[in-house]
Amino acid sequence: MNHEAPLLQSTSVHSDQDGKQVEEVPQQSRYGAERGVWTENMLIALERGIEGNKWFSLIDKVMSERTLGIAWEKVRANAGACGVDGITVGHFSKDSQKRLLAVREQLKEGRYQPKLIRRAHISKHGSKEKRPLGIPAVVDRVVQNALKMVIEPIFEREFSASSYGFRPGRGCKDALREVERLLKQGNCHVVDVDIRGYFDAIPHSALMRLVKERVADGKVMGLIEGFLKQGVLEDGVVINPITGSPQGGIVSPLLANIYLNPLDWLLESLGLHSVRYADDIVVLAEDAQTAVHALETISEWMEGAGLQLHPEKTRIAEMNDSGAYFDFLGYRFKRSMRGKLLRLARPKSLQKLRETLRRPSRRSNGRSIEAVIALINPVLKGWFGYFKQAHPTVLSSMDKWVRMRLRSILRKRRKRKGRGRGLDHHRWPNRYFENLGLFSLEKAREEMISLRKGAKC
Repeated sequence: MNHEAPLLQSTSVHSDQDGKQVEEVPQQSRYGAERGVWTENMLIALERGIEGNKWFSLIDKVMSERTLGIAWEKVRANAGACGVDGITVGHFSKDSQKRLLAVREQLKEGRYQPKLIRRAHISKHGSKEKRPLGIPAVVDRVVQNALKMVIEPIFEREFSASSYGFRPGRGCKDALREVERLLKQGNCHVVDVDIRGYFDAIPHSALMRLVKERVADGKVMGLIEGFLKQGVLEDGVVINPITGSPQGGIVSPLLANIYLNPLDWLLESLGLHSVRYADDIVVLAEDAQTAVHALETISEWMEGAGLQLHPEKTRIAEMNDSGAYFDFLGYRFKRSMRGKLLRLARPKSLQKLRETLRRPSRRSNGRSIEAVIALINPVLKGWFGYFKQAHPTVLSSMDKWVRMRLRSILRKRRKRKGRGRGLDHHRWPNRYFENLGLFSLEKAREEMISLRKGAKC
């Protein structure tokens, strides 16, 4: 017998507060609304507008069995590490029905209290700094998912089209395409904006005021504030944050977007072309004067919002000049010496790929070449999936580097020192590795272009 059924069951019909049956919207429909959480009637009200433009009685949606069931399924699918309580996703799943019912009662009675966040630090490639990552307990991830599903459509409706990060139906590639489009239109004066420690610096009171403009449910507001003020356990010490939205929290990206949304609309009202992905922002202008004005506007807004621009990383790039560049979402947009606009992979992105490939391709790894290729192919395929729009020289040079690593392995097995070079290219030509099934970035790009041309015929 499936004991999960009551909380995981989904139907196509739902009764509203008046007892009327209404058809639910398809999963991930308008404004990212989830089937089983937002009904068609609610979305109609969202589009038409409600009195006072504020939403009441949302806690009932957050704590409903259906919402918590969907939220738990999302957490289970994403897996992830355990929080401070040591309860893993697998452990939680053994009696998830009982745990979810307990959480529901706590939410209903206003007794729910988020647990401490376990903080870990992950390396930032190309930097000595480490990025702090908060790991909430599994139960908190469930509640955050439920909360996000309920409030996200309310704010998604009002987000600017210039915002792409952590939004339903939008992503990095959409933002990159928009940047490239604006550059080709002649907006070659680029304001590259870097907010210093954004996720850790968001003022709680100012953020809560923005949320309160649309959400009038006190219990939901209390939940949001509770997640913002979650204590962080780091090296045995509890830190109680007074600013910031913990990185790693499920609801954090949404709150971060809410706080920067007024800036998006300010820039748009001034006729400025901006593209934002979370806290990565670029403004593209036709002339230097407009770019300078944009930077001054952003600086002034940041000061009023309690945020700071990074003085070394925030700059204006004159993309009409040969050699000029700026980085955005892993790519480097650069003007060549001949004046051509190139889309390259950021050096740090290349460095990260090489660091990932070095371990399985060490000269003394004890594996066959076939086994090494089997290990590195998924990495290369994943990298290509994101960087396939990079200039072909980027892909061909990385292919050469990978083959050099493989030739070095074969060279050592012949008792030769150093990297693969010289006659090694004749002993083990490119065709040799192709026959062994090595994934080629360059050939994958050629096949992609060929398929596109074929589709147009």
